[in-house]
Amino acid sequence: MMRPPAPLELLAEIERWAALSRWERAEVGRALRRLGWTYGEICKVIAVPKGTLAGWCSEIRLTDEQVAAISARSASRRGVPRDTQRKRREQIEGIRSDAREFASSHLDDPLFVAGTVLYWGEGAKTRPRLAIANADAAALRLFIRWVRSFHQPHPQFVLSLHLHEGNDDEAARLWWAETLGLHHPDFTRTFLKPRGTGHRKNRLPYGVCRIVLRRSADAWHTTMAWIAVVAGLTESDGDGAGC
Repeated sequence: MMRPPAPLELLAEIERWAALSRWERAEVGRALRRLGWTYGEICKVIAVPKGTLAGWCSEIRLTDEQVAAISARSASRRGVPRDTQRKRREQIEGIRSDAREFASSHLDDPLFVAGTVLYWGEGAKTRPRLAIANADAAALRLFIRWVRSFHQPHPQFVLSLHLHEGNDDEAARLWWAETLGLHHPDFTRTFLKPRGTGHRKNRLPYGVCRIVLRRSADAWHTTMAWIAVVAGLTESDGDGAGC
């Protein structure tokens, strides 16, 4: 079985490939993919690395008929898009399901509710990792206690400081480590905010501290489910707020 035919105007663009701009080349690659060609078939007629081509076509979804045609003419699964994230999505749904059940049975635990609400208000919710930033050391100590109690008994944290120009970086690191009760924590490079216009005084001698829990993707998904339960939301409602 032959690959789907290409229109004459598209063949003409392929003939003048060397003269095309990068944008025009990407459009040719996408047009061939939309016809139902495999990446291998496309790379045989245009000079482009397969990885680059895959990037150009990442948003294109072949129809069921096109997928069947590829299988028929190749007698294999080569060229057929694979759902490489299926297992991970199933894992995440299992994590969230267990988390919802756990949260429902811990709604009378003040520490659990307080930590979950704290993260709901102050924690990072756009990327799958548990992180929170604050200038209030008491809030960060609550976060650490909550993580140790409900996520990981021996967590590994990474700290990042946001300081104003003129603040003492080393003194700030020592202060945060001691105040948070963390022995020799890892710090990333400190972010220094340059001096402004002078209308706003720096009243944070130790800056803002950001804490990230290492290897916390599962903990983040768990927390998003907890937030939904504590807030009385459905999972779809929670997704609108980063859940």
